[in-house]
This record gives sequence, structure tokens and C-alpha cells, in this order.
Amino acid sequence: MPNGRLYVCSLTKVVDTVRESGARSLVTILTAGASLVRPCEISRERHLRIAVSDIDAPRGGHILPGEEHINRLLAFLEEWDRSAPLVIHCYAGVSRSPAAAFVAACALAPRRSEMEIARELRRVSPTATPNRRLVALADERLGRNGRMSAAIAAIGRGTDCYEGAPFALEFADA
Repeated sequence: MPNGRLYVCSLTKVVDTVRESGARSLVTILTAGASLVRPCEISRERHLRIAVSDIDAPRGGHILPGEEHINRLLAFLEEWDRSAPLVIHCYAGVSRSPAAAFVAACALAPRRSEMEIARELRRVSPTATPNRRLVALADERLGRNGRMSAAIAAIGRGTDCYEGAPFALEFADA
């Protein structure tokens, strides 16, 4: 039976989250040049690295999330066999990785309401403030007609923090 669970964490919690969750797939979303030692439980083929900055508008010296990044994420999700959980992380576990988890839940559960997924995201992570650019790009790519962006706007900014606590997000289709 496919696993309907995505785990989200910060860079400092990757190894523990992978081990505790039993994950065998990993998405890393960090600024270009940031280093990460891939946990031994994750094979090279099941590790997607996306180098983007946590921004939603162009800024000198930074990489703005673009369509190619969303396309790579969605392709990776399509190849995920769901036999074990997937961990998604960024630097703080607050913006890029919650955005990617929201995108994943919308992509993997196409009949589920965007608002329902966003409310679940807020319930499991009071600190999540999903990167709006990543969400908007996926919204367009998935043909959700602005509903993904509206749902994230509706849950608002999360509680301020330095680092978000690891959390799990279910994506089972309704």
C-alpha cells in the first residue's frame, strides 16, 4: 500500500528525520553552494537537490525559483514509488520545504482541496510560511487556477522562529 506521508524538516534535522521516518527518498532545497552530506539511508538516485534562494522576487546574487525547479520536483514525485516516506528539507524548515510539501500534496492528491491541504499544513506546523513563488509556479503548472496560492494566503504567515520543528503532512487523496 502506498505511503501517504511527507516529512518536512530543517537542515540540522535531516539525518534524524530520515532515520526516524524510515524515508528512502529526499528532496533538498538549499541556496546554491550550500553543502549537505546525504544520509546513508538515501541512495543517490533518490535524492533531488534543488538550488534556489528563499526569495519570491529577483534579487542580485540569488537564484529565483523558476519553472525548471518545479518541473524537476514534480518529475521526482512522479518517480517516487511511495513504499517509504519522503523527506523534504531546506535550511530552516519554514519556507521552501513547507512550500514543496504543499506542492507535493496537491500534486499527489489531485482531488483534494487546496484549502484542506493548506489548513492541514497549518495544523501540523504553526511556523510554516510557504514560499509563495514556489507555490504560484506549481499552481500554474498543475492547473489549479490560483487556488493553491489563495489557500496559502488564507493560512497566512506562520509564527516567527529561527528553525521550524519537523512535521509530517499526509497527502492521501479524498
